[in-house]
Amino acid sequence: QAMKWYGLAAKQGYAPAQHVLGERYAEGEGVEQDEAEAVKWYKLAAEQGEMVAQDRLGWMYAAGRGVEQDDVEAVKWYRLAAEQGYGWAQNSLGWMYAAGRGVEQDDAEAVKWYRLAAEQGHAEAQSSLVEMYTAGRGIE
Repeated sequence: QAMKWYGLAAKQGYAPAQHVLGERYAEGEGVEQDEAEAVKWYKLAAEQGEMVAQDRLGWMYAAGRGVEQDDVEAVKWYRLAAEQGYGWAQNSLGWMYAAGRGVEQDDAEAVKWYRLAAEQGHAEAQSSLVEMYTAGRGIE
């Protein structure tokens, strides 16, 4: 029943329901797992500015889940969510800059995004920031 109602809301363009459908298809909760279908729903929500869906869509592109792996597209979606202040996306964007995936490798830019996520309490970003400081990467 839940999927029926989410589907109705999502088809009317309701971004939170589209995001939930993306999650359900990605995880196979209440439906058969279908990562391509997950990408479809995440993208509809992400295009409306739903930052968690933008982050998840970035991950799907970075990992090549449900779509062909595309780091440039991953960075695009991570950046949209990161600029809205979403810590998970800020951490991921920092990692993309540190690794030079989808963007020119830039330690200072990586530190910037890691720091924003770390200040929100994101543990992985805090750890990555320590690693950058310890190695003297991106720190002036």
